[in-house]
Amino acid sequence: MILCDIGNTTYHFLIDGIHKRYYLNEKLPEFKERIYYISVNDNAAKVLENSHNDCINLEEYLDFDTEYKGMGIDRKVVCLGVENAVIVDAGSAITVDIMEKTEHKGGFILPGILSLKKAYKEISSKLDYEINTKVNLDTIPLCTQDAMSYSILQSIILPIKEISKEKKIIFTGGDGESLSKYFDNCIYKDDLIFKNMKGIIDANNCIA
Repeated sequence: MILCDIGNTTYHFLIDGIHKRYYLNEKLPEFKERIYYISVNDNAAKVLENSHNDCINLEEYLDFDTEYKGMGIDRKVVCLGVENAVIVDAGSAITVDIMEKTEHKGGFILPGILSLKKAYKEISSKLDYEINTKVNLDTIPLCTQDAMSYSILQSIILPIKEISKEKKIIFTGGDGESLSKYFDNCIYKDDLIFKNMKGIIDANNCIA
């Protein structure tokens, strides 16, 4: 079984338990097994289907109700099975969704850490620094690298803390583990989206 999560910049595959990434402009390898996928990028999904004739779009089998308009399939999948929690999927964009009594209450989207870092560089080449993940968020920075790092991290952390209050937080995604360290009532679930995709397949035996 091969699973594929198609994002805005990357194909994310789970093959024999191994997470592999390919940028959308890369040529995909040849696959012999059936591919189960979800996608927020219609063009990239067509490329996958054209290169492999045994693909199943799991969106057709997803049962997720919400009043939120335009919610991406990736956000719906990571929310599956959650009763009461805030789900933070930290990738190229950071999505934050609130689940209460298994009902989706809404959410919001933040730029990802890499996007914010690039924004500083576009302002000035003198602002081309790596993010200092050990910056002290309780004191005002006294150097440019820490000033950038402080602003980027706080712009992400504060809205999540405001919306979560005493709720449990579930982090996932590439930057999820590092962001989870700034929160107390939280857990990090690696490859949560793939685990929930497997759940959709198991619930629909006819496609397995």
